[in-house]
Amino acid sequence: MSSHLAPCAPVTPQTGIFALGTPEHCYLEFDLVPGVAPEELVRAVAGLTEPLSTVGGVNLVVGFRPELWEQVAPGEGPADAAGFDEPIPGPGGFAMPATQHDAWVWVAGGNRSAVFDNARAVIDALRDVADVVGETTGWLYQHSRDLTGFVDGTENPSLLEAPGVVAVPAGPGAGSSVLLFQIWRHETRAWETLGVHGQERAMGRTKADDVEFPDDEKPPSAHIARTNIEVDGEELRIFRRNVAYGGVTDHGTAFVGFAQDRWRMHEMLRRMAGATDGIRDGLTHWTTPLSGAYYTVPAVEALAGFAPDDED
Repeated sequence: MSSHLAPCAPVTPQTGIFALGTPEHCYLEFDLVPGVAPEELVRAVAGLTEPLSTVGGVNLVVGFRPELWEQVAPGEGPADAAGFDEPIPGPGGFAMPATQHDAWVWVAGGNRSAVFDNARAVIDALRDVADVVGETTGWLYQHSRDLTGFVDGTENPSLLEAPGVVAVPAGPGAGSSVLLFQIWRHETRAWETLGVHGQERAMGRTKADDVEFPDDEKPPSAHIARTNIEVDGEELRIFRRNVAYGGVTDHGTAFVGFAQDRWRMHEMLRRMAGATDGIRDGLTHWTTPLSGAYYTVPAVEALAGFAPDDED
């Protein structure tokens, strides 16, 4: 069965993308079981879209390896969506790894118990079609800051603007998004030896009050200088839902970024790695990328076309 939408059909991005404030998170990555057809995986995941539990306000967001989704639902994803299949090299032997998988499920909620129980239910529901190959537990740190101590998501669009940043506008693939999912381990002790001044120069803004440095005071390697992407004077924004992960001895940032196209996020990574001009993002000397994958996050209506029929 195809879920192809009529040209004028309404399209809705997955609502969990915008559910700010949830403190507990679980990110699961899956690979197809050998011999299972891609459409079987999509059908099984689409069957998860009805809330498994409303306890703690659980939200579910799902995505697929772009090539897999395109095979199952041609034309119903962002036009330039593609997997993260090759590392991004930078100077000095630095590289951002490529760890692409077939499916991604994000369970977020108001309490750890609800997220834990629902994540287990997701794994059980997909057991016959996909193997769990990655699990990351995330949590909010000091409301709006990451483990560097700086505010994270300063450049995020407002919730009124976010759908226009996240979702493909009217036309083929309308309502769908590209997700970039990366795990970044922080070298916290080394970072702290920089002191506030050194940290602010690496970031490109002040730590306490989150004020961006003027352009003439911002080092070319500053994180902000490397991650802001402009084309013809227009900033191409990303909607970030990053959280902290890990424990006291091993921790960092789970980067969860959504956009209507892949190009802006991949260009951001290339600039961070120094692949464009040999200048690495200063933050990459104190944080280490452990993974990298892109997923197509289908519109609700496109995904619903694969959901099982109601038995009632």
